[in-house]
Amino acid sequence: MPLARSSRRYLLRHPLLTALSVLGVALGVAVSVAVDLANTSALRAFELSGEAVTGTATHQVVGGPGGVDGALVARLVTEAGVAQVAPVVEGAARVARQPERVVSVLGVDPFAEAAFRPFVGGPGSGLDAGTFLTVPGAVLLSEATAAELGVAVGDTLGLAVDGRPEVAHVVGLLQPDDDRSESALQNLLVADVATAQEWFGMTTRAEAPSGSALDADPRAPNAGTLTRIDLILPADDPARLDAEVDRVAALLPEGTEVRPASTQADALATMTAAFRLNLTALSLLALVVGVFLIYNTVTFAVVQRRRVLGTYRALGVTRAEVFRAILGEALVIGAVGTAIGLALGVLLGTGLVRLVTQTIGDLYFVVRVRELALSPVALLKGVALGLGATVVGALRPGWEAASTAPASALRRSTQEDRFAEGAGRLAVWGLGVLALGGLVLLVPAGVPGAYAGMLGILAGTALLVPYLTRAWAALARPVLGALLGPVGRMAARGVSASLSRTSVAVAALAVAVAATVGVATMVSSFRTTVADWLGAVLQSDVYVQPPATVFRRGGAVLDDSLAQALAALPGVARADAIRVRTIEDDSGPFDLVVARLDEVRAGVNRYKEGSAEAVAQSAAAGAVAVSEPFAFRFGVGVGDTLRLPTDRGTRTYPIAGVYYDYGNDLGVVLMDERPFLAAFRDPGYTGIALTAASGVDPPDLVQRARRLAEASAQDVTVRSNRDLREASLEIFDQTFVVTSVLRLLAVAVAFVGVLSALMALQLERRRELAMLRAQGMTPGEVRKMVFAETGLMGLWAGLLAVPLGLALAAVLVFVVNVRSFGWTLAFTVSSGVLVQAVALAVGAALLAGVYPAWRMARTSPALAMREA
Repeated sequence: MPLARSSRRYLLRHPLLTALSVLGVALGVAVSVAVDLANTSALRAFELSGEAVTGTATHQVVGGPGGVDGALVARLVTEAGVAQVAPVVEGAARVARQPERVVSVLGVDPFAEAAFRPFVGGPGSGLDAGTFLTVPGAVLLSEATAAELGVAVGDTLGLAVDGRPEVAHVVGLLQPDDDRSESALQNLLVADVATAQEWFGMTTRAEAPSGSALDADPRAPNAGTLTRIDLILPADDPARLDAEVDRVAALLPEGTEVRPASTQADALATMTAAFRLNLTALSLLALVVGVFLIYNTVTFAVVQRRRVLGTYRALGVTRAEVFRAILGEALVIGAVGTAIGLALGVLLGTGLVRLVTQTIGDLYFVVRVRELALSPVALLKGVALGLGATVVGALRPGWEAASTAPASALRRSTQEDRFAEGAGRLAVWGLGVLALGGLVLLVPAGVPGAYAGMLGILAGTALLVPYLTRAWAALARPVLGALLGPVGRMAARGVSASLSRTSVAVAALAVAVAATVGVATMVSSFRTTVADWLGAVLQSDVYVQPPATVFRRGGAVLDDSLAQALAALPGVARADAIRVRTIEDDSGPFDLVVARLDEVRAGVNRYKEGSAEAVAQSAAAGAVAVSEPFAFRFGVGVGDTLRLPTDRGTRTYPIAGVYYDYGNDLGVVLMDERPFLAAFRDPGYTGIALTAASGVDPPDLVQRARRLAEASAQDVTVRSNRDLREASLEIFDQTFVVTSVLRLLAVAVAFVGVLSALMALQLERRRELAMLRAQGMTPGEVRKMVFAETGLMGLWAGLLAVPLGLALAAVLVFVVNVRSFGWTLAFTVSSGVLVQAVALAVGAALLAGVYPAWRMARTSPALAMREA
């Protein structure tokens, strides 16, 4: 077919332009696929780890924050008649030789494991029960994990549990059934339940509620405390299952309940949903920029072959055939770009998954991803996005090529005239889309609705760009003329004369840079808010705590003797001891923070509802304060009553205040120690804050605390007020590393788009430039004109990106963050970010103009006029 041959020849005759188009699509697809694969891999690793530790259990017996009394195991078998019962202790520990490596520890009874976790006690597991139960600190781990940790059977492995040194003896290797099981077992250490209880300080029996059966039976053995008890109940018969669950529930003491085994996994997966959604939305920005690039590329292909297409139309080729040919070319570019993008996405995802995993591990729970999980759904989504973006980008130029009359198609200026005439209509449409995007933001449609509103803002601004660019070029013409003479005026005229290409390149660059401004302003606002908050809440001079395995999860406790010695240090005016317990709720976990809530301690918080005085006056009677994220998650406020699962059953606590908190997005309940000790088992202090007495130099008190800590058997972290603030901000910065990478990738896609647009523009103007060269324009003047043109486009893109980026930042701060986490942030605009954005746009445009300027300056005028 002539049109097909024409398309093929065109693509082959312009290899660089075709390559740039392919690269733009490939980068857009790669970023989207990489984030999708990273998110999928991290979530998949968590699911597999959860399946490994949950096994085939159908239900779990769980208690309050203090855990479950181990004596319940025997009663569930003898009194409730449950045949398959398994005690479980879960925790995390750091590897001494690799302090950054955190491993999950699973304490089990090997004789009860065959039905639950066959890789421990099932046939073929290779477990030597005698060795496992008699060797102190015996552990099992997978062969892959052993290789990563550099140990073999018979070796010892140093661990740090809550800062205390422990020694694990590797007595065997776990034997997975298949590749799925092998992935699930990575980063897992399996120990005897008694060993795990000793490591995590759970050897003491949980306090039974007064009057319970366990409390009344002096013969009840001290089986220590368990994290949970796994059960296998008959799930094939709903009626029988309900009866079994009721029989188990009737046996359980107050403060303990039976629930489906899937509850915890579902809640933990929900915790990271907002985090993963935000990453996905940011990655799609690169693909949006890729749509602009495709549009620009296909538009140039139509314009450059205007005469050829006009001739075909005059010879009888139908509009439908022209439209199919243009879409076919775009799909070829899209298909090749998508294929390359998938490969790049896998490579990029391999590195990105580590960043995502590190963030999830730092903030939520221990998860380790050793390899990228190639999800067919993620790859198919990448194909759909790449080809879909190509089709969207090619629709308008393809339609214009098909709808143009043959006589008009043979005239060179027709499309530019039509595009310029339609710029006003596009601007009207743009204002309408902007208004629609604003209305969508007002609708409480969750985070997806917020991103839909942002997309409306981006699309509306892009539709305004042609009209505004023409006005900008008219304003810049006299200025460039005064600075550069005729070359400057020609550069400004060139921007408006080729509006269909220059405006799209400007829009692509402006959108990418605006994303940088928006995200950077959001992060800056967040960081400023956190810094101010830290300055308010960190009132003490010295902070001592055991090293935490997961930043936002409580659990590690100080040795009692060390805590008492620190409080008794000379020069200490006030010692605030903190207890932190993690409470598991059907909607997910949150932290319970316990302190002596007098007016001083309650007054360090800033309150959104209520006041420090109200909290301090009612705290001893059982009133609590909740953090802003907690109030957002659970829909509560001052005056409401909170029902909390305690170690002595469910109890109610009135809410006296809602305070701002930026250290925990899962939510915090702040409680006084007196009502806490009346309902919860005392876990010990998780940290202590010391305030220097008058006349005592805080650095001296820091040194005294460090000398005391060094003499202790427990490894603890001693920080000054300033050190803790800096460490907290450093952790904050680490959580946004992924975001920074995605911002850079979006700008890279935009740079390719600008380079492609400039190449197309300069190739189209070969004859015009050749005539100018023939009339005496020097190569230097050609380069000057090209750089003036690109610099003008880059400056305009940067100036457009500033208000657009601030609008995106406002949406991120006031809508997305609130709907995702419930945070109220102060909107902070950094002049440095705005200057950097403009400089980035100008620099990218000038850099993209280097090759076109060099090529056009070296082109022979006679040859260019003959080829044009």
